[in-house]
Amino acid sequence: MKLNQIITSLLETDMYKFSMGQTIFHQFTDYKTTWTFKCRNEDVHFTQKMVQEITEQIKAFCKLRFTEDELAYLDNIKWIKGSYVDFLRLWQPRFEDFEIGTDAPCGLSIEAKGTWLNTSMYEIPTLAIVNEVYFRMAYDYDKLLDSFKKRLDAKYENLKNGHWYVGTFSEFGLRRRLSAEAQELAVQKFAHLNDTLHSSSKFVGTSNVYLAKKYGLTPVGTMAHEWIMCTGQGNHRHNPAYSNWYALDAWIKEYGVLNGIALTDTITTDCFLRDFQLTYATLFSGVRHDSGDPYEWGEKMIAHYKSLGIDPKTKTLLFSDSLDFERADKLYRHFCKETNVAFGIGTYLSNDTDVPALNIVMKTTICNGMDVAKISDTPGKGMCKNPDYVDYLNRCIDYRMKNDR
Repeated sequence: MKLNQIITSLLETDMYKFSMGQTIFHQFTDYKTTWTFKCRNEDVHFTQKMVQEITEQIKAFCKLRFTEDELAYLDNIKWIKGSYVDFLRLWQPRFEDFEIGTDAPCGLSIEAKGTWLNTSMYEIPTLAIVNEVYFRMAYDYDKLLDSFKKRLDAKYENLKNGHWYVGTFSEFGLRRRLSAEAQELAVQKFAHLNDTLHSSSKFVGTSNVYLAKKYGLTPVGTMAHEWIMCTGQGNHRHNPAYSNWYALDAWIKEYGVLNGIALTDTITTDCFLRDFQLTYATLFSGVRHDSGDPYEWGEKMIAHYKSLGIDPKTKTLLFSDSLDFERADKLYRHFCKETNVAFGIGTYLSNDTDVPALNIVMKTTICNGMDVAKISDTPGKGMCKNPDYVDYLNRCIDYRMKNDR
């Protein structure tokens, strides 16, 4: 490796990987998935040296094991069970699950194949590695870091002095961060926001479990799109238009009323609401927005809660789609009188520099030998290798929406 090791702890992933991982361990150990990397930036190219460095960094990641101190930390999280911690004590990433090459328009192709239990844990570290390798090798990293620090300082001051008011927020930037150093600077800085009475905004945590442990913050995160895609579409006997029902049912079986923020947009929010009826809407503490118009979505969710006889003020709307503090400020002021509002803010906090951030993803494309897909509330955010399956899924959703009363 030319660079220092980027991922140095298996805790350096997003919290929802453990939330989902525990449920996969208890209910879906036989599921197998394929994950595919994609760079959406048309002007970005990974050189052969970058690809080699990324490969070596992933090899180094695959040699890590959980330490007893890390396992003890996870074991103290209220909803983490001892059986899952015992499994993690034995778990190790497998480099043999990866296929890394150059056969892609951007010059970098990555696929991971294996059990869902394993491959789900590869996504976030892989994306963090790709980001850091690219920005360190394509640019003058020190200049980028200087611009990052200046912007970070300005954001902090504007939040502290009340120029923006966003209520409660967390940092969600691991997968798109400039570097491990940059993300830690952001988390460390905003962790001190609560030290002063001058700021009415409150920083509650980070999705990065390693940094949450290090700085005594709350590790934040429940479920991702993979959860609904695989539980709902991975079993080939299921009608995929009911993916949300299968996903919510398995989640409640695992957690009851704990750990309950539901993601709404995997196969459109309108379809989600068909399954998010009284029982689930009562048990889940709130819902997360990740695509589509956030104001339209928020009003729709508030109206849905009211239609079920649930006071929206007892629930939380968590916004996490391409946010900055200015957008969050406007959303907070719009909704704060009707419901609890929270924000998960990613790239804006972990990779805001003088150059554009990478728009990279690594998504589940196959589960148990069959295609899976996301049909979000924003066209173009989905990722599936087979357009025929996307058409099939859309037809299933359309039929249900028109005929299922």
